[in-house]
Amino acid sequence: MSSAQPAAVAAAILQARRDRHPANADALAGMLLTPDDAYAVQALVAAAMHGPGQLFPRFWKSGGPSREAVLTHAALPPEGIWTSPADARSWHFNIRLIEAEIALRLAREVTPAQAAAMTHDGTAGLIDAMAVAVEIVDSRWQQPAAAPALLKLADLQAHGALVLGEWVPFARRDWSAQRCTVQIGSQPVVERRGTHSMGDPGWLLPTWLRHATRDGQTVPAGTVVTTGTWCGMLPASVGDRVVVRFDGVGEASVLL
Repeated sequence: MSSAQPAAVAAAILQARRDRHPANADALAGMLLTPDDAYAVQALVAAAMHGPGQLFPRFWKSGGPSREAVLTHAALPPEGIWTSPADARSWHFNIRLIEAEIALRLAREVTPAQAAAMTHDGTAGLIDAMAVAVEIVDSRWQQPAAAPALLKLADLQAHGALVLGEWVPFARRDWSAQRCTVQIGSQPVVERRGTHSMGDPGWLLPTWLRHATRDGQTVPAGTVVTTGTWCGMLPASVGDRVVVRFDGVGEASVLL
């Protein structure tokens, strides 16, 4: 019977980051058997990059294709979190795909017990601010689209960097009518309305918080989670200026 080998996958990701050359996912196919194996890889990579005694992660991504799907999560490296307007020209990317997102910021800490008891309808007062976010999707795999799902999850679900716009007070709104636009270089503007996969970015909060507290840690107030794309993944190139706008929320931009 095969067994999971998170350490081997973590080593491949770390080498890909050091060498700035993606690893061959085909050679590692089957080494991860469950999402927990992928999360173990995330933890090993984070410990190698930032030390075993790192503070609780303050920036996360969470999401999935629908409310019925299994949501995935990743703690994001702090060095890749930037304030808009950002300049990413000195940052190495293997690929550049753009996601337009809404980030949410916790108003208070959340303990494991609170997370376990939280319902999707019981998150009132949990968020104090929101911001437009641009996620730059990247991959440490030579097969960014075709790599097995667990290898993608191990690689921070294809995270490259995150750009955050100005924080504004959070208020309940009709997300089904929410309009966003994405301008990438000289490409035509992409417009979307009400296209968040879960209908409401805040719907994922209980699931994300149960994941974040699964080892008994309390999530501090001020922790940020970005909540999934409204526009799919849009291709971008070196030198493109990316501007994402959400009506009534704000904008964020980055020069690639």
